[in-house]
Amino acid sequence: MRIAVTGSSGLIGSALVRSLLEDGHQVVRLVRRAPVVRPDGSTEVRWNPRLSQIDRGGLDGLDAAVNLAGAGIADRRWTAAHKRDIHDSRVLGTTTLAGALAGLARPPKVLVSGSAVGYYGQTGSAVIDESAPAGGDFLARVCVEWEQAAEPAAAAGIRVAYARTGLVVAAEGGAWQKLFPLFKLGLGGRLGNGRQYWSYISLRDEVAALRHIIDTAELSGPVNLTAPVPVTNAEVTAAMGEVLHRPTLFSVPEVALKAALGEMAVEVVGSHRVVPGRLLDSGFRFSHSTIEQAVRAAQ
Repeated sequence: MRIAVTGSSGLIGSALVRSLLEDGHQVVRLVRRAPVVRPDGSTEVRWNPRLSQIDRGGLDGLDAAVNLAGAGIADRRWTAAHKRDIHDSRVLGTTTLAGALAGLARPPKVLVSGSAVGYYGQTGSAVIDESAPAGGDFLARVCVEWEQAAEPAAAAGIRVAYARTGLVVAAEGGAWQKLFPLFKLGLGGRLGNGRQYWSYISLRDEVAALRHIIDTAELSGPVNLTAPVPVTNAEVTAAMGEVLHRPTLFSVPEVALKAALGEMAVEVVGSHRVVPGRLLDSGFRFSHSTIEQAVRAAQ
């Protein structure tokens, strides 16, 4: 297949591209600079989503597209400028890509467009599947607009799936990139009261799930990409300590997290108990279905 990928240099995108190339697929990377010849055999197409510009000629003959572009949620404190970047990088990018795909003479069969479990807002201990409504906080509002931005593709007859991803367990990026060094030094511990649920997924399962969506014709609309059993932060802490053979005596009070992180602290002490109902129903099988397995795989 010929598959376009936005966000191909990010944690998930780079792993997805590597997996696709290893299996002999053609990959088209959307990049914001002048295209170059890549040694891995993938090709590049230039786009500028903030200006709604894209080289449509480079998208001809696509079988699928995976849209993963977006500024990092936890890269830095949520200033007004960074919140605009979080929003615009997702919504403008998706709008540009969806419009371009819809205008092709032969559109791809499927667009897998990124989203996040933040769509549901803070849901406490309630078990949440894809039927749950959107929340009302900042990230929930971003996710709603992010998904709506892909509607031109759906209107053109492209099967559109929204990959609502949880916390990806990986040492090389995302939230876990910041956790691993602390725990390896013996400085890890509970965040807040530790009772908040974290809906996680290993990087291997994330990539496999994205590919499963591409290949599974009945999957459209929202699809939760999380491990089958969400765990509390206290359980994450225990698993990290056990796998890394380090003590987990420290804890960070919620008030300290709010002082250090500002508004972003709500995502650390907030709770998402999200389950992958549609993935499981469609026959997907996880390689890492427990937090211990996911942490071991990420070392």
